[in-house]
Amino acid sequence: MISHSFALQTERRGYWLVVNRQQLYWPAEQTGLWLATAGELAQNFGEPEQSGDLGQWQGQPVFYWVVNDQREDEYNWQSARALLAYGEDIFQLAARAVQVALFLQTHRYCGQCGSAMHLVSWELAALCSRCGHRCYPRIAPCVLIAVVKDDQLLLARSTRHKAGFFSILAGFVESAETLEQAAVREVKEEVGIEITDLQYVGSQPWPFPHSLMTGFIARYQSGAIRCQPNEIEEAHWFDIRKLPDVPPIQTLSGRMIAQVVDELSK
Repeated sequence: MISHSFALQTERRGYWLVVNRQQLYWPAEQTGLWLATAGELAQNFGEPEQSGDLGQWQGQPVFYWVVNDQREDEYNWQSARALLAYGEDIFQLAARAVQVALFLQTHRYCGQCGSAMHLVSWELAALCSRCGHRCYPRIAPCVLIAVVKDDQLLLARSTRHKAGFFSILAGFVESAETLEQAAVREVKEEVGIEITDLQYVGSQPWPFPHSLMTGFIARYQSGAIRCQPNEIEEAHWFDIRKLPDVPPIQTLSGRMIAQVVDELSK
């Protein structure tokens, strides 16, 4: 559970994630979470707009510290994506801090009556004391689908990716859809083929800005590749021994590609 914003207690000590405009303070020389007191942070960043508990890491409490002032040392601020290199535990804490900060920033006022909102004390939720409207952080589920045919893997390059970089297919879940229905629909829409035998692999929080990636491996059923205009630049069946540039292993898509390669190589 994430706590209320608390009155600044200068001796409060733990690990801190400082968030400013969806980025985290992480200088190049920093090799782990910043262990400090609240007073030490206040000397560097001033008092926070919001602060609270995130959990624990290596037996110490972890807190978030949200500021939205002008940043002078831009090179010391990193996206949560950059912190993938420091391990899954740190990335998940960073993802949570960024998503909490976004929730606090975008729920200052009630979307129903326009009154000021406040955080409730027992859960992460914003409550309007005037009309009773309650909001929780938005989570946007997204499906990743690795489609396999014989010893080949279907990879695509979206219009947003550089030439030569390919990944598995992905798309957001729509209202009233199951994850499996979304996977079948997205593959059909993006490349025009039918899939079957979906196997759930795992999930990963993805704070860009508030997604939850869920992964499936599926078997090709029928159809020929037909790329969706304005969405998929190109898509091909790749031999698992001759893959192009793909996402790193720290990402769920990268792990899924590695799992497919491992399974088909046996």
